[in-house]
Amino acid sequence: MKLMTGKEYIESIRKLNIQVYMMGKKIDNPVDDPILRPSLNSVRMTYDLAQKPEYQDLMTAVDPDTGNKVNRFLHIHRGTDDLIKKVKMQRLLGQKTAACFQRCVGMDAFNAIYSTTFEIDKKCGTRYFENFKKFLRYAQENDLTIDGAMTDPKGDRSLAPHEQADPDLYLRVVERRPDGIVVRGAKAHQTGILNSHEVCVMPTIAMSPEDKDYAVAFAVPLDTKGISLIIGRQSCDTRKLEGGTIDVGNAEFGGVEALTVFEDVFVPNDRIFLNGETEFAGMLVERFAGYHRQSYGGCKVGVGDVLIGAAAVAADYNGAAKASHVKDKLIEMTHLNETLYSCGIACSCEGNKTESGCYIINLLLANVCKQNVTRFPYEIVRLAEDIAGGLMVTAPSEKDLRDPKIGPIVDKYLKGIASVSTENRLRILRLIENLSLGTAAVGYRTESMHGAGSPQAQRIMIARQGNLPAKKDLAKALAGIVEGNKCSN
Repeated sequence: MKLMTGKEYIESIRKLNIQVYMMGKKIDNPVDDPILRPSLNSVRMTYDLAQKPEYQDLMTAVDPDTGNKVNRFLHIHRGTDDLIKKVKMQRLLGQKTAACFQRCVGMDAFNAIYSTTFEIDKKCGTRYFENFKKFLRYAQENDLTIDGAMTDPKGDRSLAPHEQADPDLYLRVVERRPDGIVVRGAKAHQTGILNSHEVCVMPTIAMSPEDKDYAVAFAVPLDTKGISLIIGRQSCDTRKLEGGTIDVGNAEFGGVEALTVFEDVFVPNDRIFLNGETEFAGMLVERFAGYHRQSYGGCKVGVGDVLIGAAAVAADYNGAAKASHVKDKLIEMTHLNETLYSCGIACSCEGNKTESGCYIINLLLANVCKQNVTRFPYEIVRLAEDIAGGLMVTAPSEKDLRDPKIGPIVDKYLKGIASVSTENRLRILRLIENLSLGTAAVGYRTESMHGAGSPQAQRIMIARQGNLPAKKDLAKALAGIVEGNKCSN
């Protein structure tokens, strides 16, 4: 089985008839759109690195059921070694793109659905596991990029899905036919869906029997009739239309999000993985969330490596590299970044086998990992901005630097150390701006807060997984406490 090259991947996306809207217009050629293309380049890197001999161990895996080599993004974790390599792969890709490379959601959806459908079939006598394995083989054989879609718009958060004033605010089944189902609704904040071949939909919360129509999981091609994408606006996104490279910060790579709308989309029976079994919706959500929170211990760390490096370069160019406070800030940034990585590796090492044979991470440690990710990148960004200086956000544009009349003035007054050009100084500052405030901030700073669930979502899981009663028993045993004892005189 041949893995696609990056070039072949891009051409495969070009062939899809995806309905895309951005800034009030329909985009007929999203592959070559200057705002959207950097996000496609980020996914391309997941294919390019899989072709390189030095990255084979991280980027690919052998499926034990078929003996075929597959891209690790399409692999089912068969042991803690797979879980560890996943995190290391994500760090590598973060280092290579300094952006969101977008395939993690699909990989995490695959592993969560694999184990959950096995257990649904065991209890309910359904064929969801066989359906999913068939889809898995299809994705592997064609080396596809799969988007995982979980987050519903949710409407009024105080109401259950079936209680909403508008029933479409959670994606739902509106018709059940002998040959399949028809679904309607939307999935919000869909990272990378524009650059995917297929979308794998899951419920977004645990559900009661009254929410039966909302407990649905399935996969369909992105160009299925009734699916449309409305691209999310990012800070500084129109800089990509200006033709330069300095002001963009990261000219080659980026990320993209979309509101994905399903308008009476038909799903055939063999593509359905959950259809009304509400008692398993929570299991699927919990497992997916755990895998995805593990992911942040890799991808955000790789981007953090780039940001730390950029801050160090900025200090060099500013002539401040030897200052003790700058050295200390770089140490602190490194300490925070490696702590995130340690959590990602720890929850992987402590993983365990599910009934399906698929391995899942330690859910408590995965949630601790993501809880740290909601905090540490913000401090890393703050320190990077501190080291970079105010010029990061007050520098004139690249057009000013290139202008025959005012360019020499900009060059003269914005120069740092004599041995480094003003242009290179501005380039590193714009990269820091991109990672801290610009389009890449969506894939680093802001996504660190809300991606894979908000901070409170992790705290709920930490409380659930933390086993406080057992900790109380440990303390009571050491204190010599016997319940029911009366105080003696």
